Amino acid sequence: MSYKLADLKSDYASDWCPGCGNFGILTSIMSAIVDLQLNRSKVAIFSGIGCSGKTPHFINITGIHTLHGRALPFAIGAKLANPELTVIVVGGDGDGYGIGAGHFLNAARRNVDLTYIVFNNGVYGLTKGQASPTLKYGLKTKSLPLPNINDGINPLAVAIISGYTFVARSYAYDIKHLKEIIKQAINHKGMSLIDVLQPCPSYNDIHTKEYFEAIVNNSKRIYKLEETDYDGFVKDPTNQEEIQSKIINAILKTQEWGDKIPIGIFYKIDLPTYHDRLKQRYNMIPDLNPSKMKFYENNKPTTDISKLIEEIKV
Repeated sequence: MSYKLADLKSDYASDWCPGCGNFGILTSIMSAIVDLQLNRSKVAIFSGIGCSGKTPHFINITGIHTLHGRALPFAIGAKLANPELTVIVVGGDGDGYGIGAGHFLNAARRNVDLTYIVFNNGVYGLTKGQASPTLKYGLKTKSLPLPNINDGINPLAVAIISGYTFVARSYAYDIKHLKEIIKQAINHKGMSLIDVLQPCPSYNDIHTKEYFEAIVNNSKRIYKLEETDYDGFVKDPTNQEEIQSKIINAILKTQEWGDKIPIGIFYKIDLPTYHDRLKQRYNMIPDLNPSKMKFYENNKPTTDISKLIEEIKV
């Protein structure tokens, strides 16, 4: 049975600040799910701590609000336990690139089939606007008493180098573009990252709607990669020369910031997922789905671990 956007809206009232970019991201996520007509009983959204952490509360599907910086490992566990799930992870730049940086980096090595959407506003919005890992050196938002003394990280470059197989950026107020990027990320078989430029009207008075949408040299500051000749898709995953070329070009493109800020897909490659690797290791089990395995039947365990217990006895 088909469903509409209204069916995904929960009974909870979104309580973000007026004008917050989170509203656009929330609408884009729900719109992508509706467009794809995903089985709602097989979709799960995980979040960490911060303003973005409330997202699962506002969508009428299974949502798991986890710990600060820990949404990714929770989500990976769920996906490995039940590969039939469509798993979406949401978090802020402080949540994912700060305290969660270790998980952000190492999750890429596994290429688990899930989509990670990061709400990137350059500040810790929930705790009154401290500088986040993505705020560039020397910038002073209205919430900072002095200019930022740390360099800002480049999360897209980190993701590409770490092994994410789908790396993209979008803009919170361009709901149509963000929705399409989310749909492509969900359909991609592998680890997807979408870094979303998200204005915070309460604490970041630099990266505002007016800043991102300003006309610079007769064109908008934000431009779409798909409207240029840029191509970050690896056509032959066995061609190391092509892979290295696409990686280098993608990293260079992620460093473009200032008068021009690109959004779109920077890098994409089709490689075996972690689930594919597991099936290959365990002799190509056709349906490797732990959530369907019976560990106890007729009042008896289905697995005999007595040999293992004997081996580890001290």
